[in-house]
Amino acid sequence: MTGAVTRPTGHSARSLDLIALGECMVELRADGPLGEAAHLTRACGGDTLNALVSAARLGSRCGFISRVGGDPFGHGLRRAWQAEGIDVTHAPLVDGENGVYFISLDADGEREFTYRRVGSAASGLGPADVDAAYLASAGTLLLSGITQAISQTAQAATRHAAQLARQAGTRVAFDPNYRPRLWADRAGDGAGDGAGERAGLDAARAAFREVLPCVDLLLPSFPADAALLDPTPVDAPGAARAFADLGVMVALKDGPHGAWLCDPGGEPLHVPAPPVADVLDTTGAGDAWNGAFLHALTRAQLPAQAARTAHACAAHAIRHRGALPPPPVPSSPHPETA
Repeated sequence: MTGAVTRPTGHSARSLDLIALGECMVELRADGPLGEAAHLTRACGGDTLNALVSAARLGSRCGFISRVGGDPFGHGLRRAWQAEGIDVTHAPLVDGENGVYFISLDADGEREFTYRRVGSAASGLGPADVDAAYLASAGTLLLSGITQAISQTAQAATRHAAQLARQAGTRVAFDPNYRPRLWADRAGDGAGDGAGERAGLDAARAAFREVLPCVDLLLPSFPADAALLDPTPVDAPGAARAFADLGVMVALKDGPHGAWLCDPGGEPLHVPAPPVADVLDTTGAGDAWNGAFLHALTRAQLPAQAARTAHACAAHAIRHRGALPPPPVPSSPHPETA
């Protein structure tokens, strides 16, 4: 993946740079064990929405396809996205509750996540929520395995969106974002034992394969998403090569080690990430990376330079708590040139 990414066609005439489909939840954050917290900090987060915020802050024109519960949080969620410059015309308020997740710290200072998302408004996403003309208005569509995992209808919406985008000449980017527990729950086993996890992995692999023919750019993470491959690669360059051998361009995130870029039939190119000394919270770092990488591609950056832009945005994200960091202060170097 050393040259320019050529899709989509006719991009200059499109009104949006990036559209994403998915769920954004209410984030409630504690500075200690959840059961002992006297105060919670409210924010929001969701993998594809986090990526949109990252891209929008760099100057991309972005839109979100979702369903927002009309509970006490709903209006605030939409206002927050609009304040970031994200179009919410296809993220309407509907009857239902928004998903909520809690971030807390255990006794050893490690992050713990607690989710309350079953039956959320966004899990009601279906093919009817995906508008072909809206997808055709964008240069790139970002999809996620988490959206596939939250419900059967959301999985169908993801597949439908990928197909419509491909027909419209819109670039399709896909982050598998494999979450074993979420897929085990989809398979009907909330206990997460071996049988449930295996059924969940099988379901995740099937969902991955059903959108793959429409994907132009794959954005996996190592080691989590390597589980979708059989056999499972043992290292990041091997995973990048194996994903690319499926016939798709790959930008694989390898945490603090950087990224690996690979074309079908090619050899992985390593783009190292500068060290970050003051890491506070890695929540949402990969999402920030995705948004910045896709933004940079729309600005005709070559993939290696786009990866460096993405590294800078991810570095900013991990210096702050929660899924969405505050915008960089104006006096700091712009993430694209840092």
